[in-house]
Amino acid sequence: MELYNRLHYHASVSSTVETHFDAPGEEAYLDDAWTLKERIREEEGILKQQWHFFSNSYRTAAVYVLQLCDDLVGFCAARSDGYILFLAVAPEHRGRGFGRRLVEHVATDYETVTCHARASNEAALGFYESIGFEITRRIENYYADGGDAYHLRLGAGGLTDRIADFFDS
Repeated sequence: MELYNRLHYHASVSSTVETHFDAPGEEAYLDDAWTLKERIREEEGILKQQWHFFSNSYRTAAVYVLQLCDDLVGFCAARSDGYILFLAVAPEHRGRGFGRRLVEHVATDYETVTCHARASNEAALGFYESIGFEITRRIENYYADGGDAYHLRLGAGGLTDRIADFFDS
């Protein structure tokens, strides 16, 4: 049954959503990613990066993009060391496995996957922990507004092992 659930998850997601990739230096989806990030910032008060920081970070990262009917529904930008700079899924598309799918791409391409999450962002922390991330430490005043963050690392038995199990099945 578990194998069926994993296969069904991949089949149902991939049949409706296209995955695209911007290699470092490319910016085919930069404007759409910025638009989604800004919408989330306005609605939820998170992802507060300024254009200059966001665009420079995007251009130096590997960016995985999910599109549904030519609309960007999520993206994940990761540095060359597997650190997730940005992970965003449109609010109306959350809970459908898109965030997990984006992190799977990073976990497939990098040995170590890490990120920071705002300590007050319970939804993000719950998501990361549900796919196997572990909190390694709390960092006070991490964000420009004085907010604290948790540093997270994809742990043993997490998503990376689950991906390996899927391909071994």
